[in-house]
Amino acid sequence: MGPIDANVLVLNSDYRPLNVCNVRRAVVLLEKEKAHTVELDGVMIRSERRALRAPSVIRLSYHVKRPRPVVKLTRREILARDDHQCQYCGKHGNDLTIDHVTPRHRGGQHTWENVVTACKSCNHRKGGRTVPEAHMTLLRQPFRPPATPRYLFSSYIRSGERTWLKFLGVDETAAAS
Repeated sequence: MGPIDANVLVLNSDYRPLNVCNVRRAVVLLEKEKAHTVELDGVMIRSERRALRAPSVIRLSYHVKRPRPVVKLTRREILARDDHQCQYCGKHGNDLTIDHVTPRHRGGQHTWENVVTACKSCNHRKGGRTVPEAHMTLLRQPFRPPATPRYLFSSYIRSGERTWLKFLGVDETAAAS
């Protein structure tokens, strides 16, 4: 990944986090005066005619109204919520499956409160039964994750975007864990 593909946090005009874009898109917004630089990265971006420091955080010049963000129910989000850990035995890994706590053929819905990550052996052991019928217990009850900036942008924080912390409402000590 080159410096032009690095991540840039996009803030609304009221400094609330909106999105993440790449440096190329951020420079276009800056050149068209649709955004202002808030934080700079240490990398220099050079073109044929000029050189400028890459932005790390930009703020839009105008306010964008958008609906309240919602965390979508996807496999990736379920794995992130459960911290890549089997919710029955505690095994960590990348080869986890998605299990319905109340099986779908028994009326269980495909909702945040009914799906958990499970290793293949626990998912096979539980089968089409409920958790009590299979004599198993959940490490943690499933829940809908909050759509807070801290949760929505946590993957970027873990990948090293430390300059974003003050805009996401995350303190340094919480981000270190």
